[in-house]
Amino acid sequence: MKKKIKNILNKKRKSKIVSLTAYSKNIAEILDKYCDIVLVGDSMANVLYGHKDTHKISLQTIIQHTLSVKKGIKKSLLVVDMPKGSYSNKRLALKNARKIMNLTRCDAVKIESNNKNFSIIYELVKAKIPVMGHIGFTPQFQKKFKIQGDSINAINKLLKEALTIEKAGAFSIVLECLTPKASKLITNNLKIPTIGIGSSSNCDGQILVTDDILGVSGFYPKFVKKYANLEKIIDNAIKKFSKDVKTNRFPKNKNSF
Repeated sequence: MKKKIKNILNKKRKSKIVSLTAYSKNIAEILDKYCDIVLVGDSMANVLYGHKDTHKISLQTIIQHTLSVKKGIKKSLLVVDMPKGSYSNKRLALKNARKIMNLTRCDAVKIESNNKNFSIIYELVKAKIPVMGHIGFTPQFQKKFKIQGDSINAINKLLKEALTIEKAGAFSIVLECLTPKASKLITNNLKIPTIGIGSSSNCDGQILVTDDILGVSGFYPKFVKKYANLEKIIDNAIKKFSKDVKTNRFPKNKNSF
């Protein structure tokens, strides 16, 4: 087992795991100072490419962004989302996961659960490819947003799903939009760390989309806390540049050769 994976496992019930998304070297370099995990997420479909969902982002696009992110990572665990359709069966999953790992030299891949693909996780782990699981609201398989684990029956199903993913060999699992009761029960019953997104502070760690917390994505659901308003800062900067060009205040002598 890789040292970085062991470090994440050792944080279970000891210290909170900090995770964020990155799609480029410049952002990755900053995140690497503070994050335990950096995820190249298929959320780039929404954030960068303007798609309404994550379904159309290609494996090659994910790989290209990971190559950029990898250049900015020194200490963090680098995890890559396997896009929709890239792991629909064992053979395809193994082929594409190996391609991601070999081309990018990332540390692990993440796949969303459809409550049926446990054997795929098992096959990847058997092939020495570390896997992060993902349950609850899974955007690749669910079209309509819904809070997960809002009944005893639903909580028990999620717990069973999480335990099966752990048994299949995943080293951690993302819990997306679970009720606090569900996330607490699952976290307390798993040996592997849980990484929450919209699933309360009961998880072993937290992950958010970096563009959301920086205020530049235009998407701010309840579970996101904006730590900056880069949209306003960028708007002001571009406005000043535009004015300077139009009034011939840029470039000045110091900006010329």
